[in-house]
Amino acid sequence: MMPAFDGVIPPVLASASASGIPNVTYISQVYYVDRQHVALSRQFFNKTIQNVTENPVARVVVTCPVSYNAYKLLLEFKESQTEGEVFTNMRIQLEVIAGMQGKQDTFRLLAADIYKITSIELVYSLVK
Repeated sequence: MMPAFDGVIPPVLASASASGIPNVTYISQVYYVDRQHVALSRQFFNKTIQNVTENPVARVVVTCPVSYNAYKLLLEFKESQTEGEVFTNMRIQLEVIAGMQGKQDTFRLLAADIYKITSIELVYSLVK
């Protein structure tokens, strides 16, 4: 599953407001922090951060570019970081992703949003 965090295939993030209005968006990266946490790159997500502030539950689907297995992570928003090791590593990784896509001037990391992983589910596999 670890290659799914490399940013090769854009992850899909879903959140909902406190009143249940959904928001779905592609994001640049899901960064593995430890066995219980991931960080999501916040670049533009005004609606997403508004939603998780009201309702801290989110789901993200990551796809492994090696096996094409897709995993759904149920997450709970914990905090935003704008400095430190996780933020710096994500900024560097985002620069690499932007360079591969020719979008060096478009991608700017505003924050590393830290989420607790509540569950992980395999939702698609080429292997039966």
